[in-house]
Amino acid sequence: MTPFQARLTSIKTLAGARQPFDTQAVPDTPQALFSDWFDAAVEAKANEPQVMTLSTIDDDGTPDARSVVLLNMDEQGWHFAANATSPKGRQLTQRPNAAITFYWPATAQQVRIRGTVQRLSEDACRADFMSRPERSRASILIGRQSEVLESADDLRHALHEQLARVAAQPDLVSPHWGMYALSPREVEFWQSDAERRFTRLRYRRAGATWERSLLWP
Repeated sequence: MTPFQARLTSIKTLAGARQPFDTQAVPDTPQALFSDWFDAAVEAKANEPQVMTLSTIDDDGTPDARSVVLLNMDEQGWHFAANATSPKGRQLTQRPNAAITFYWPATAQQVRIRGTVQRLSEDACRADFMSRPERSRASILIGRQSEVLESADDLRHALHEQLARVAAQPDLVSPHWGMYALSPREVEFWQSDAERRFTRLRYRRAGATWERSLLWP
C-alpha cells in the first residue's frame, strides 16, 4: 500500500445516513423530494449545498465535468448559468444532454439527474446577469474562459478594463450569457447506510407522470 492509499483508507467513506429513507412516503415528483433533501442538507449545515457537478460531452464524445451553482429548481428543471462561448456552453449547444450530481456528506445523500438542457428566455438570461455584482459581470464580459492565460497581469488588466465598461454602461449585458435548465428524464436519490445497504430510489419520466423504482446498490 502506498502512503497515499493509506491516507485514503484512514478516512471514513459513506459512513451512513442520519435517518432512515422511507421510500414509501415520498412525493409524486422528484422536484418535491429534492426540495426536502436540500432543506435537510441546509439544516445539517452542509457546506455549499447549492454547488453541483455538471457533466457534459465534448466534440470527441469525452465526458467533461465541473462544479457550478444551482440557481433555481422548478417544473422546467434545475437551473444554472453559463457563458455560451465557454467549453460547457459550446458542448451544450452541440449536445444538449447532460447530467447533474449533488453529494451532501452532512446527510450522506446523493442526487443524480439526467436529461436535456435548454436555454431559457433572453429575459431570464438578462435578469441573471444583472443580478450579479459588478466584478462578476466584468469577469463574464472578458469572455475568454478556459483559454491559456500567459500572465496574471493579463487577467488583472482585462478585469480592470471590463470594470470600467460596467461602470460606464451599467445596463450592459453580455450577449453570450445564458440561463439554462436541465429538464430531467431520470432522477435518482441515493442514501448511504453504515452497513452498506445503500438505498436507491429512481424517478423515471413516463409522459406527464413519474414512475418510481428501487434499485440494487
